[in-house]
Amino acid sequence: MSFKLDKLTVRHLAGSQAAALHALDLDVQQGEQLALIGPSGAGKTTLLSTLACAHQPAEGALSVFGLDPWALPQAVRHRLRARLFLAPQTPPLPPRQRVVTAVLAARLPGWSLGRALRSLFKPVEPDAAFEALRRFGLGDKLYARVDRLSGGERQRCSLARLLLSNAEAFLVDEPISALDPALARITLATLQEEAAARKATLVCSLHQVDMARVHFARIVGLRDGRIVFDLPREQVTDAMIAALYENERIEAYPHPPHETPERIAVGACF
Repeated sequence: MSFKLDKLTVRHLAGSQAAALHALDLDVQQGEQLALIGPSGAGKTTLLSTLACAHQPAEGALSVFGLDPWALPQAVRHRLRARLFLAPQTPPLPPRQRVVTAVLAARLPGWSLGRALRSLFKPVEPDAAFEALRRFGLGDKLYARVDRLSGGERQRCSLARLLLSNAEAFLVDEPISALDPALARITLATLQEEAAARKATLVCSLHQVDMARVHFARIVGLRDGRIVFDLPREQVTDAMIAALYENERIEAYPHPPHETPERIAVGACF
């Protein structure tokens, strides 16, 4: 089991009465791949951060790889976090850093201080960084500066770091928000292939509902910090999606010919 949530409640501010997540129950098996969907402000990012041990629960219980992270000594909790990779929607990449250095930062937990310092001046594993970037269509950006990348390129650069990590669970927040449909499909496929190859868990938040329904076998719908449904994709109906996104427009990408699930047209259900 990668994650187990039992009546988990999270508040952004200690002592606040306003909860960002309300009494969530959720089990995620090791190697499972699931999509989180829901309107803006539903709690998707907070849930991913909580799974990454960045938010301490106010109530309930959280288990990560069978351990309670907040009952562990700080050093042990730090080692537990090293088994997780959280990829935020807006990656905090140093703007003046070269892409190769930014990607190789994923190796830092396993490097000595001396090796890390040497790599700042001359990257020590450029071939590994190139291969990770190539899988996301960014091989030609290896020695570019981060601040010369577009928003979508920065997103994929951050995901290339994921490929060089030793993580056993990938927690990915809106990885295709700045990508066109073709790049979005390639990006999701690369993430899923990597997760499957190393039997890692993949929890991915998406605003593109049709992409979630095409690519993920399990879909969890969040609204107002609560789980509205947690179902195999075949059981997620258009009516459920309409209720989840009531009063909010959702994005729809055109499917290629071989992808034939029911389409969700922008604004059609509302």
